[in-house]
Amino acid sequence: MEAARVHGVEVIGDTEIFIRERKASGTAAKVIAITGTNGKSTTTALTHHILSSIGLDAVLGGNIGKAVLDLPPFADGRYYVIEFSSFQLDLTPSLDADAAILLNVTPDHIDRHGSLESYAAVKETIFKRARAAVIGADDGFCNAIAERAIAQGVQTFRISANHPVSNGIYAEGTELFEVEDGAIRNRASLKGIGSLRGAHNAQNASAALAACRSLGLPWDKLAGALASFPGLAHRMEEVRRIGHVLFVNDSKATNADAAERALLSFSNIYWIAGGKAKEGGITSLAPYFPKIKKAYLIGHSAEDFAATLGQAVPYALTKTLDRAVAEAAADAAADGTGEAVVLLSPACASYDQFPNFEVRGTAFRALAEALPDGPAKDRAG
Repeated sequence: MEAARVHGVEVIGDTEIFIRERKASGTAAKVIAITGTNGKSTTTALTHHILSSIGLDAVLGGNIGKAVLDLPPFADGRYYVIEFSSFQLDLTPSLDADAAILLNVTPDHIDRHGSLESYAAVKETIFKRARAAVIGADDGFCNAIAERAIAQGVQTFRISANHPVSNGIYAEGTELFEVEDGAIRNRASLKGIGSLRGAHNAQNASAALAACRSLGLPWDKLAGALASFPGLAHRMEEVRRIGHVLFVNDSKATNADAAERALLSFSNIYWIAGGKAKEGGITSLAPYFPKIKKAYLIGHSAEDFAATLGQAVPYALTKTLDRAVAEAAADAAADGTGEAVVLLSPACASYDQFPNFEVRGTAFRALAEALPDGPAKDRAG
């Protein structure tokens, strides 16, 4: 790639061809571009769901679902909701989104980009020609990017799961507040929406709503579509209930940062963790150990994770997922303190025992569904 650039040869990706074709089509098709280190797939799917639910012609693709060149042809009134990875952004120099979302920036793909600063700079390119910018307000990189967008005259909406914002949408627990010039204009609630549980999903929902609002769409209809969002497979997916036990498939949590979001979202946890560990293991999760009733450790990292848990959390070296599900289900069923959660949130890559996280999550789902019925069998969600 570098050699091509040195010799003046253009290096682009399919997303760049997509953007050029939109311009050539002469249509009024809209593009909502979404990126971020964490949460971009859920936010992309949720944005698409909201638009479709209120009767608009919306299609989804990019780094999720179909490749952009396989999407339906450009047409007036059609909304393209596109997830962009940093790799794709790097190869889309002409991106000109009608609304662009950057959720967050935390260390990722440093081997590709060279440094966290370079990675953040690539993420920032999503706003280069954007008509509206939706930017997370909960990390330093995004705050600096928001200030630059405002200075460049881009209509900018901040989103936060941690504190109020003056223009944009923020969350307090399960409540969302749309703010304009410091005044609350609209409210919505995520209470009881299992697919949007947790502070990270409050940020995702805020971003999706803000992007749609930037396109002039009505708040009440947008907010009303949240409750029917089914969520994404393998991302805090509520698989099943047996009596007071909820089974949650969070196989996509392939590192400790991702597992943290699940541990934050539940209590009374029977935690299935392990696989091929990332650097640092689960040491950063120590503040959440009190929420874990017992851990069931699988895969290559089982002994290392056991050493980290030490005396803080009871654990079983179950080694395999089938044993972990069986033991966790039995222990959770015997828990008499209210709702118990059997949570697969491995904090590890899967490839010691599974080809990918999807296969691991599908296996967990099948094991949970095969368990004997309890007194109140139900599908979660």
